[in-house]
Amino acid sequence: MQMRKTTKMASELKYLSGFGNEFATEDARCPGALPKGQNSPQVCPYGLYAEQLSGTAFTAPREGNQRSWLYRIRPSALHNPFKKIDSGLMSNNWDEVDPTPNQLRWHPFDIPKVEERKVDFVEGLATVCGAGDSKSRSGLAVYIYTCNTSMENKSFYSSDGDFLIVPQERGLSITTEFGRMRVEPNEICVIQQGIRFSVAVSGQARGYVLEVFSGHFQIPSLGPIGANGLANPRDFLTPVAWYEDKEVPEYLVINKYQGHMFSAVQNHSPFDVVAWHGNYAPYKYDLSNFMVINSVSFDHCDPSIFTVLTCQSLRPGTAVADFVIFPPRWGVATHTFRPPYYHRNCMSEFMGLIHGQYEAKEEGFRPGGATLHSMMTPHGPDAKCFEKASTEELVPRRVAEETQSFMFESSFSMAVTKWANENKIDTDYYHCWQPLQKHFDPNSEQKGLKDKQPKTYTF
Repeated sequence: MQMRKTTKMASELKYLSGFGNEFATEDARCPGALPKGQNSPQVCPYGLYAEQLSGTAFTAPREGNQRSWLYRIRPSALHNPFKKIDSGLMSNNWDEVDPTPNQLRWHPFDIPKVEERKVDFVEGLATVCGAGDSKSRSGLAVYIYTCNTSMENKSFYSSDGDFLIVPQERGLSITTEFGRMRVEPNEICVIQQGIRFSVAVSGQARGYVLEVFSGHFQIPSLGPIGANGLANPRDFLTPVAWYEDKEVPEYLVINKYQGHMFSAVQNHSPFDVVAWHGNYAPYKYDLSNFMVINSVSFDHCDPSIFTVLTCQSLRPGTAVADFVIFPPRWGVATHTFRPPYYHRNCMSEFMGLIHGQYEAKEEGFRPGGATLHSMMTPHGPDAKCFEKASTEELVPRRVAEETQSFMFESSFSMAVTKWANENKIDTDYYHCWQPLQKHFDPNSEQKGLKDKQPKTYTF
């Protein structure tokens, strides 16, 4: 286990390195806060309360069992009763509009200006699409967040699933029960089911959120790749323990429960965990650390080679959701159509763009926007990309330079919400394929295309 530091915030933050590790950490202001030799002594050091947070069933196999012990100033049970509140634009109702198998694209989602209205992270969550049911712990939801102000004296947690947060415009300062994180664009963070957190921003912010209702994210198995590659465990960072002992007249705790929002009032900050140990804790990851695996001979590999995190279903090799990225890399495949191939998939594909220009659709698909290609809906490069890639000289070249796009891929057939059906929809999306021409000529095997033989390149 390694300790890492970052200077991206005014006050230096520290992190613990590794994915799924058994961590032990205590705030430096209270040395010895972790009990020795047991989890729940009769009297905890400093008069703290011991509280276990379980991310899996008690009887889950040891290799998959996730839980952490928290030592806090007050137990989290100390609050007034929860009351149902307006859920705003967050919805897990998948029957709001008629389904459509069409390709869907959204222009960049608007960020409200602070002089017009103040919107924090929770208030700015809007559901784009999803499937399943949080009550039966099966499915997922995709959200856009747009906000311009910090969550002052307010925290949030989901009883329904894990949040994977992808900042696109402006970074987020996130305080959790386990410590503090700074998450910039081109980084992600995961905050698991039940963990309370608060988001602070210094201006207009926008990004994407994937919530999975079943299981937890894991890094994919590498199989024949070997021991290293893709997202390496050492690059995942978990915050060290940090607490605040703050009493206020009214502190709101917002809970997402069975797809609805509830709030409870308490008179203190929930971020009063002085020490903790375990393997159920939030983490962040810098996408620039992803070690790309790609073809060095011929053909375009399936996008699964770009999987950063996966949440698996009960069917082997089939994901509730995969988080996939398309980072800068070299393209060297010979005798190959190099962009993503035309495709129909038994999975649903939601794509977002953090920055740059996506290689298969350089026009129309913009940072802060999104696309959804549902089950068996055909999709692929636009006409301009196809013509260019079919005739260009196949020399080694950089792909997706200064670009970061990503995909939430799911085995669930996702439905679009009423809000997403009425906001920022690009009704002309289908036009990008209309100029595709017929090249077929039964009398010429390669008519109109350059038959390039493989070459040997020297770097």
